[in-house]
Amino acid sequence: MAKKGLMSSKLKEEISKQLGLYDIVKKEGWGAVSSRDCGNIVRKAIEIAEKNMVQGV
Repeated sequence: MAKKGLMSSKLKEEISKQLGLYDIVKKEGWGAVSSRDCGNIVRKAIEIAEKNMVQGV
């Protein structure tokens, strides 16, 4: 059974663009992104979520 993702594809794409990883994702898929870079994507998503919580969004 496939796991349901917690982050939307749109959010992952936006963050990958911010981190300069989008070209890799576009050309080779998410499997080509290193574990370190995946961690950076998660870290950025957490920062965004925390910021939105503080702002009440």
